[in-house]
Amino acid sequence: MNSSTLYLRLLRYVKPHSRLFAIAIVSMVVMALTEPALPALLQPLLDEGFVQQNPDIIKIIPLLLLLVMLIKGIAMIISTTCLAKVATQVVTDLRQAMFEKILSLPTTAFDNISAGILLSKVTYDVSRVMAASTESLVVIIRDSLTVLGLLAWMFYLNWKLTLIVFLVAPVVVVTMRIVSKRLRGMNILTQDAMGNMTRILEETISGHKLVKIFGGQPYEKNRFSLACTAVLNATVKSQTISAISIAIVQMLTAIVLALIIYIAAQEAQSAAITVGGFVSLFTAMGMMFTPIKHLTKVNEQLQQGLAAAQSIFTLIDQASEQDSGTQVLPRLVGKIDFQQLNFTYQENTSNALHDLSLTINAGETIALVGASGSGKTTLANLIPRFYTITQGQILLDGLNINELPLANLRENIALVSQEVVLFNDTVAANIAYGAMANTPREKIIAAAKAAHAMEFIEKMPNGLETIIGERGVKLSGGQRQRLAIARALLKDAPILIFDEATSALDTQSERHVQDSLDYLKRGRTTIIIAHRLSTIAQADRIIVMDKGRIVEMGTHAQLLVLQGTYAMLYRVQEQIDVL
Repeated sequence: MNSSTLYLRLLRYVKPHSRLFAIAIVSMVVMALTEPALPALLQPLLDEGFVQQNPDIIKIIPLLLLLVMLIKGIAMIISTTCLAKVATQVVTDLRQAMFEKILSLPTTAFDNISAGILLSKVTYDVSRVMAASTESLVVIIRDSLTVLGLLAWMFYLNWKLTLIVFLVAPVVVVTMRIVSKRLRGMNILTQDAMGNMTRILEETISGHKLVKIFGGQPYEKNRFSLACTAVLNATVKSQTISAISIAIVQMLTAIVLALIIYIAAQEAQSAAITVGGFVSLFTAMGMMFTPIKHLTKVNEQLQQGLAAAQSIFTLIDQASEQDSGTQVLPRLVGKIDFQQLNFTYQENTSNALHDLSLTINAGETIALVGASGSGKTTLANLIPRFYTITQGQILLDGLNINELPLANLRENIALVSQEVVLFNDTVAANIAYGAMANTPREKIIAAAKAAHAMEFIEKMPNGLETIIGERGVKLSGGQRQRLAIARALLKDAPILIFDEATSALDTQSERHVQDSLDYLKRGRTTIIIAHRLSTIAQADRIIVMDKGRIVEMGTHAQLLVLQGTYAMLYRVQEQIDVL
């Protein structure tokens, strides 16, 4: 995406706030027009006030100067306030657009990009876009008008001398074009380095216990130091390139000014220009230094913003989850048919699931068993369409899941994952999450009781209103799982996917979780991803998987009699439990 396309797209986010932006622009125009007023007032003050001793001029000029500064101050206040409002709103709109996109991204997108990179885009990249979308535009408009106004006054005073200024223009244009390309590339490198640094920071914070227990502090320090150094190097290179370009432009400007001063002095000797005219011309030239410096500096700011905009729009333009289903069902019965199912992850060449066919009757409890990587979780993740099936189909109550809108499909599925997801909110808000937020308090309490969670909730300082910390850090593993089960109970969906993770719990917590699960699966089609085989002995059927295929199927007793894969796994786990 080229610079002009990026910038025009950025300006679309300014368009909803065009009224405020227009007020800011008009105020900046007024500010720019006041700049040539100072040298314009100097000429009559010197020629008529000091040289000709005109008392009226001596009285009027100071008053006019105060009036000009008052107008400039008011215009500055208005433009700054309006611009701050527009710039902040543009950043807010971009962040909301990015967050909405993140919410709609398919699961594969999160498999391919870290949380730290996404955090960097939403925080760091957007703040840099502010400079490109508003601040740089302000500089371009205000300082360009200031330069034009000063040049106009200089032309009025002496057009021959002023023409010399344009000698430097072609050189400045060529310099800025060369520098722009370099700055754009360096700013992209800076953003990538910043994203990598944020990723390392996020990983270290979230894994701080692992870092401590395995003595990972030196390793993490080194990783973070290298990432910071990469940011430093990219930033310094960018600043150096910008400084060189500014120095070149300023040197060219100084050469032109020196030439003009020399010629003007020669003309003053021949009375071709008055003292007031010379001072006014020289003042106007001196006043051009600041806006020219701003205009040369704005290129760096603009390229930073455009590089950030490219990163942001790359995220916003990512494809959302495919949601073309039109057949809405109020509530599923719960029959699931897997028909000749094949699935391959994007980054892999081999299938994770191979020609898998299976029928799960409504209300049946199925346990998926197998070694790590056998396809258990993959199979469960295809039901709510977290991933798109490569070949074959899944039918729910005889209807292809692709024909159901995602919201309708997922409102019929409850999920209790292996890694329980809880938010830094109240206990009640974590149970009645999302679409259930307005659930009456008595129903939340009933779900918590059914999940055997009220016994520890009632002991908390504020009961259901207790803040549980980030990811439920203030709770034990068993308590977190019981809250997740209470959430699933409150949803009351006909299909339950339970990624059982009781092996890391103590005996009492495991018993509580198992009792909660027994209550939860009543009257529901339940798929349990089993990690501890002793907990799924009562399942209606146990599906044994290996390398993406179903290798055995039956009840706990039937599979033990077969003396196959399941019996071997069960014996191995018994030996581990004994140890």
